[in-house]
Amino acid sequence: MGRARIEIKRIENNTSRQVTFCKRRNGLLKKAYELSVLCDAEVALIVFSSRGRLYEYSNNRSQGRPWICCYQQRSSNSECIISAPIYCPSSIVW
Repeated sequence: MGRARIEIKRIENNTSRQVTFCKRRNGLLKKAYELSVLCDAEVALIVFSSRGRLYEYSNNRSQGRPWICCYQQRSSNSECIISAPIYCPSSIVW
């Protein structure tokens, strides 16, 4: 038998919520890494904790943050999904 399904709702206990966040964040970062390696995909992941701490993953460290500009350009124009990729310079300094 497999694991029982848990009900997806906010965890009220602060300690339990923090432990769950850490475990799931690490699992999510691992999945992002695996996706980038197995599928040769460009992956960028940004997670903010409830305390406002930033956790990020990019399979290409030198170009991770400029992907934000690419995302903003693509999401503002829905036609970009099916058109040619948008060029985003890697010379942007953050």
